[in-house]
Formats: sequence, structure tokens, C-alpha cells
Amino acid sequence: MEPVLISPASFKLFGFIPTVLFSILIPLAGVGLFTYIMATRVAPLVKANPDFRFDRPKERIINVLKIWLAQYRHPRYMMAGVLHIIIFFGFLILSVRSTELVIAGISSGFHMPGLGGALGDIYYFFKDYAATAVFFAVIIAAIRRGIFRPDRYIYPKSYGHDHTNEAVFVCLVIATLMVSESLYEAALVAAEIQAGHEATFLAPATLAWFFKNILLDATPEKLQTLHIISYYVHDFTFFFFLCFLPMGKHFHVITSLFNVFFMRLDRGNVRPVRYGVSDEELDDLESFGVKKFEDFTWKDILDFYTCADCGRCSDQCPANTVKRPLSPRFISIKGRDYAFNHFPLMGNFVAQEPLIGEGGIYSEDEIWSCTTCGACEQECPIGIEYINKIVDLRRGMVDEGNVPQTLQKPLSSLEKRGNPYGKMEKKRADWTKELEDCEVKILDKKTTAETLYFVDSVSSFDERMQEVARATSKILCATGVDFGILGKAEKDSGNEVKRFGEEMLYQSLKDHNSKAILKSGVKNIVTADPHAFNALKNEYTDMPPVEHISQVITKGVSSGKLKLKGVTEEEQAKVYTYHDPCYLGRHNGVYEDPRDAIDAISGIKRVEMLKNRDRSFCCSGGGLMLFYEPEEEERMGVVRVKQARKAGANVIVTACPFCLVNMEDAIKVAGLEGKMEAIDLGELVAAHIEK
Repeated sequence: MEPVLISPASFKLFGFIPTVLFSILIPLAGVGLFTYIMATRVAPLVKANPDFRFDRPKERIINVLKIWLAQYRHPRYMMAGVLHIIIFFGFLILSVRSTELVIAGISSGFHMPGLGGALGDIYYFFKDYAATAVFFAVIIAAIRRGIFRPDRYIYPKSYGHDHTNEAVFVCLVIATLMVSESLYEAALVAAEIQAGHEATFLAPATLAWFFKNILLDATPEKLQTLHIISYYVHDFTFFFFLCFLPMGKHFHVITSLFNVFFMRLDRGNVRPVRYGVSDEELDDLESFGVKKFEDFTWKDILDFYTCADCGRCSDQCPANTVKRPLSPRFISIKGRDYAFNHFPLMGNFVAQEPLIGEGGIYSEDEIWSCTTCGACEQECPIGIEYINKIVDLRRGMVDEGNVPQTLQKPLSSLEKRGNPYGKMEKKRADWTKELEDCEVKILDKKTTAETLYFVDSVSSFDERMQEVARATSKILCATGVDFGILGKAEKDSGNEVKRFGEEMLYQSLKDHNSKAILKSGVKNIVTADPHAFNALKNEYTDMPPVEHISQVITKGVSSGKLKLKGVTEEEQAKVYTYHDPCYLGRHNGVYEDPRDAIDAISGIKRVEMLKNRDRSFCCSGGGLMLFYEPEEEERMGVVRVKQARKAGANVIVTACPFCLVNMEDAIKVAGLEGKMEAIDLGELVAAHIEK
């Protein structure tokens, strides 16, 4: 049966110009231009530092299937997530049809292999609904982005320009693709009906079905014209969109799959100063960290390209919440803009300037404002990393001697005394003198134990936090653990030293502690400090298994070795809430053990704050942040205390001495003394041990 309309592959303009020429030229020009643009975009990745991301391929493929394909993280922001999922899966479905149409412009009646029969009927049915769903999704997205604009989309005036217009424009481009493809189908089906032919089935209540009904009264000439015009509108728009993607924030359409595949697999660790350079060879390096753009790794630049400017990272960032000069999304956006400006599509690549300070794209305060809490990375739906970049930028500043004034003294004390307080090493075990009914061994050549309790600096020297050390010891004794401490042989774990960019000092602390631990002969390590827990577990090598005290508690309760009594009459009036420390929760996935430990106390009332588990709000107390004085409108700890009060709690339980320091201080600053209190998990449990 002769087709009722002439296809683009056979149609001739003005009776003699074959449109197939356009069907060939548009794809050739589009693919050629796209290849050129991508070659330019790849240039900075080629020039960047190495980053080993080809290990554990099975896990990486699982990440792609879960995070990229299944859009696992998107529904955490429900409305935006659902819209994105509709557009994403619509694009996957329609990519087959768009490819088919490109070839159909050269070869009449072409169908992708397998789509010429029943399978094709099923595909085209769902394709029509996919196009309709995507059309309405992008219209809603454009209205939401351009008019209603949630706060996380808003750009500060200091940035100079935003990407709202670009986002709305792309939504309209996608809508054009959906409309033109549907009109192309509708014109053909309307002509088939007019001619009395068996009409191609169109899924009801779709764009194509709607257009078909409108076009039933159109003349054959108008249907032919619309059929050809809509085809070339779709063809041109398709290749225009392809070339436009690498020009801005929608680059993530191309790069996100690769970025998710290469995303970090382990939490809690920081990448080495330079891949391929061992710790022993660090002294031979001429420069540390990131000072110019090419010092970033290729994965960093891929991150910049992949940022979708969704604002989720900044929305969850505690530093951004309290108006510190840091918004994680702008770390990526400014990095991408820098790459585009210094590696232009036309002309020579531009010489690079320092990234930080005058003339740079990042400010010193911006980089020092990060608490490395990991909330931004946890939230990003496409695997963008920030902590490694922040640490590398700090390494560069430290290498130049550019360290905040308030951090210079604690870093100097760490170098001289192995702790940020500058206290004498021999006083590390003084907290044990006030401990009753529990023997704490000091491990040395003559004294050994099965388990090492790694105390770390804050619990060893801060008078208030020494109570945490004593409580931890009581729990270990009650559970029957054979344990000891290193005493003066212990130095700070160095978790924050590494994250503040002082790599050589960290290496010194790590080497000292590693030798002392291995020399002690212990088979297990326990700590009540999540920062020490993280360093020993994720940064040190060849260490015995490490546990947090919350894990010891739950095992002790479960086995019956640790028996806890219920709440007292006074405690019955209290309502407890648990604050997840960043380096116990997000960085190490320990969420339930502390809660189970609290709930093991019979009769205790516990509520959850709105921000809990992997969305916990950082208290800003981590390590050297206790000594840093940032610009902020309100303390993070105060914000967290208010969140606890809003949840109906009057007691905040945490499992980190740094968090406890900050919470107690925040309660005072917020004027809530006598109304709120903070306590360490170990203190709470130790007070309920049944003797």
C-alpha cells in the first residue's frame, strides 16, 4: 500500500530539492560540532592530575544501576525528584525513537531492529505516553524553576548571574522535541484516516492522539507540510540540544553516568596527596595540594561538569545554613565556569591564575568554612565529591603557609606535644586517677590487654570530656572487656589534621600511633571518639578491628554481659533525642547502635529530630573546628539545639565528645540552661549499669 504522505527521505522542495540532503547535513553538522566541543571539554581532564577510579568494577556497576539508572537519591526531594525521574526515563525511552527518526530521514520507513512488529507496537504505545509525560514534566519544571523558585535555586547577588534562564530554555527545547515528534506522528495518522487506510494506532490521551484529533479536518497538503516541517524541527532541535548540553549545567545529561561510575566507593577517607606517590615519597614533592586548576584531578573536573545546579548539596550544608561564606554547589559551578573560560571553544587556552585569594575563584574563608561533615556528598544524586577538593585546596594553602590565625597554635601544639592543647604527654592518663571500681591498664612492655581503648586528645585533656573517658572505661569493665590504654605513648589520631591540609603532620601522628598500637599487641580497638574511630578504621593501615563504644554496648546488652537498669523517677520526666555525629553516622554508617543502646534503658522516652541519620545536622565541633572562628550568622550548635527543642526533647544524647562540647556550649548561648541538657551516650549508659 502506498504511503498517504511522502516521507522526509523522499520529499522534494519546490519540486526539485530533495529534503534528504537536510537529513544528511543536519546530523553530519551536529555530530561534527558535538565532537569538536567534547574534544575541547576533555582537554582540562587530560591535563589534570591522575585519580585512580578503575578498581572494584562490580561495585561501580551496581552504583550506576542504583544511583544513575534507578534514580535512587532523587525522591529525597520528592517533587523535583519525581519530575526528574519522569524526564529521565522518558528520555531513555524516546532516545530510541529519536535515533530511529534520524535514520528515517535518509531511509523511508526505517525502524530500529526488532521494532517492526508486535514489539514495536508495544514500544510505540509506551513511547507516546513517555513523550506526553515528559512534555508536562518540563512545563511544570520550567514554571517551578522560573517563577516559584525554591530557595535552593536562588543565586546570591555577588555571583553576578544565575542559570535560571538556561534551565527554563532547556525545558522549552525538550518540550519542542516532544511536540514536534508528536505532530510528525499525528499528521501521518490523520492523513491515513482521511484516506480510509488502516491507521497507525496512537495511544489515547497522549500528545500525538490529541494533535491527530485536531488535524482530522486539515487538508492533505497541510498535513504533508506539517509532517515535513515537524520532522526537521525535531531533527534540528535534537542535534542543537546535543551540542548545547556541554555548554552549561545540562552537561550532566552526558557526564552523569560516568560520574556515578567513578564516584567514591568508600566513605570516611581522604584521597592521597598524589596518586602513585607513597607516604615515604611525600618529602620529594615540590608542591602539595591544589593551587592552580590543573592541580585538580580529572575526577574533580568531571564533577564540575556534572553539577546539575540542583542546590541539594547547599540546602543540606550546615555551613551554608548558618550563612558561612560556603555553598558547595558554587565550588562546582565556579570550577565549571573557570574551565569554560580558560579552555574556550575558540582560540587558545588561557594561562591560569591561583584559585584562591585575590583574582581567584575561591576565597580563603570559603574553603576553611567546611566542617567536612559530608552532608553535601550524601545528598548529591549524581556522585559529586567535595571533601577531597576542599582538603586539597587546604593542602595548597598550608603549603604556602596560609593558615588561619586561630589554627596556628593548636597545629603547633600537635606538632610539639601530639595534642592541640599543648599539654604534657605524661598527663594523657591523668583522667584515670578519679576512676573508681574499674582498673585501666597502661599498656607497655610488661602490661598487655586484649583490647586497646584509644582515648584521643579531647577526652584525655578536656576536663569535662574526661568524664566521657571514665564512663567508657566503666562500660568496658562492666562488659568484661580486657582493655588498656596507651597513656603517654598515644598521640592525637590526626583525623582533623589531615582534613585541615597538614599532611606531613598527620603522617607523623599516624606513624607514631601505628607503631605504638602494633607494639602493644592488642587484637581489638575501641574508642568513644568518632573522629578517632574514623581515622583508625579508614585512614590507618594494618590496624586491628576498630569499634565505637556504641557497638560494644549493643553487643554487651544483646549477649547479656551488660545489664542496664531502667530510668529513675526523675528521668521519667525527661525526653531524649539522639544527635548523629557526622564521623560516626554519614562517614561510617553507624546509626542504629547508639539508638539501640539508648532504647536498652527501660522506660526511656526518645524522639527523633527532623534531621537525623544521614541528614543529621553538623554541630561544627569536629576537631580543630573547636579552635576556628568563622563568619556566621548563628552557631551551628545553636541551630541543632533548637532542632532538638522543636522535636520535643530536653536532653540531647550524642556519641562524640566534640559534639558534646559544642552542644553544651550551644545550650548556654541559646539561653536554654535549665531547660535543655546534653549528655554523652557513654555517660548515659554508665549511669544505668546494673551492679
